Amino acid sequence: MNQINILWVDDEIESLKSQIIFLENKGYKVSALTNGYDALEFLKENIVDVVLLDESMPGITGLETLGKIKEINQQIPIVMITKNEAENVMDDAIGSQITDYLIKPVNPNQVLLSLKKIIDNKRLVAEKTTTAYQQQFRTLFMALNDNPDHAEWAEIYKKLVYWEMEMSKSDSPEMMEILHSQKAEANAEFAKFIARNYSSWMQPKAKDAPVMSHTLFAQKVVPNLDPNVPNFFILIDNLRYDQWKVIQPIFAESFRLIDEETIYSILPTSTQYSRNAIFAGMLPIDIEAKFPQEWRNDDEEGGKNLHEEYFLKEQLARLKMDPRFSYTKVTNHADGQHMVNNIHNLLDFPLNVIVYNFVDMLSHARTEMEVLKELAADEIAYRSITASWFEHSPLYQALKRIADKKVNLIIATDHGSVRVKNPVKVIGDKQTTTNLRYKHGRNLNYDPKEVLAFRDPKEAGLPRPNVNSSYIFAREDGYLCYPNNYNYFVNYYRNTFQHGGISLEEMIVPVARMVSK
Repeated sequence: MNQINILWVDDEIESLKSQIIFLENKGYKVSALTNGYDALEFLKENIVDVVLLDESMPGITGLETLGKIKEINQQIPIVMITKNEAENVMDDAIGSQITDYLIKPVNPNQVLLSLKKIIDNKRLVAEKTTTAYQQQFRTLFMALNDNPDHAEWAEIYKKLVYWEMEMSKSDSPEMMEILHSQKAEANAEFAKFIARNYSSWMQPKAKDAPVMSHTLFAQKVVPNLDPNVPNFFILIDNLRYDQWKVIQPIFAESFRLIDEETIYSILPTSTQYSRNAIFAGMLPIDIEAKFPQEWRNDDEEGGKNLHEEYFLKEQLARLKMDPRFSYTKVTNHADGQHMVNNIHNLLDFPLNVIVYNFVDMLSHARTEMEVLKELAADEIAYRSITASWFEHSPLYQALKRIADKKVNLIIATDHGSVRVKNPVKVIGDKQTTTNLRYKHGRNLNYDPKEVLAFRDPKEAGLPRPNVNSSYIFAREDGYLCYPNNYNYFVNYYRNTFQHGGISLEEMIVPVARMVSK
């Protein structure tokens, strides 16, 4: 480890000689100065890792010095040391973005602990995380091989996400590679689990089925609607569980989490199927039967999600619920600004539905735009860009405007996405659909080991667009490519985020309930 440079500024620096020797014996290089003016000149010429700054000094005070240091270097960690325990001094120091605060007299170990927290924190956290994952690895391995049910699969996935996010804070590519291998193994086993169980979940009275897209509203939204306050059902399209975990702390600044669960998206894990199923409270095969004018198959002209408001109205009537609700769909910035300006008017409704499309647009834009391929090159970057979007989004602006009112939030999504890496060759006729994670058509030719196929779409709760139509779904991180221009499409779509198929990331998705603080 490179030597750490400490600047200690105190007008009584002579009395701190023993402390400075203690730190130097621990391997730190300490430069000592007696006033703020000298400190500012020193910082302009020298590299310093941490500043220890006395609050009460003649000439220029510690707080004044602090402000001027931040002008020179915004990022430098500063530990304020003071005799003054007055609350306003602490508030001023904290408001000026100090890193730590120590009250005199300080002993050498207090200073050492503060430095370790600041400098060694990342390394210590990384080492602890790596050790903890190594201990968990075997537990997760055993869980994967213990024939988990749908609830246990959800827990396995949540643990994998937890470790992936923890490991991203550490610099351990070897352990990250082991984790990715374990996640890949989990996805392979999960695909087998779905192949064994999915068609039984589609039966009208399936006893062991998880909550899925078509039962989400009745089972997870309706029971949690508060009759005494406005309720907001917020559906953020294409939000993976790990993306939810990075925006949850931003939500938590204004709202308190009551509970968080996961549900399973139906197949195909795409907006047209899963989101229509959420609002209709029905499987696609039943939506087509009951609403033949409104349902559109992949190969038909027209928008595929134009009737969500109507489907929800019909579902509320079927559930014998209060029919009053507002429905807001945001697909561009103008929609978002209109929602921000109109949010207070929504408080008059017992139920408000907001469908927000940003993450889905990000996923598709990332495929098409080179700059976004650079910005969201992997899962870590994809999470980061999602958090950055949400923090500055019209959705969060709108929610902050009503955070001081008593409201109930239910946050959900329709499906997730997976980063695809392995091309799977498929041959089909002109009527075959173009989605990379699922296809349906009459004459599909494929390797049955690489996909999950439903020759009878009814088994998957899906309509049959044409006589002899069958559906196939990519598993794990596969993506379906035609032989024509095969190499071009393989290279163009590799490492892009896609949805429609079978993976933990696409199928196991969050639903959370929050209330205003």
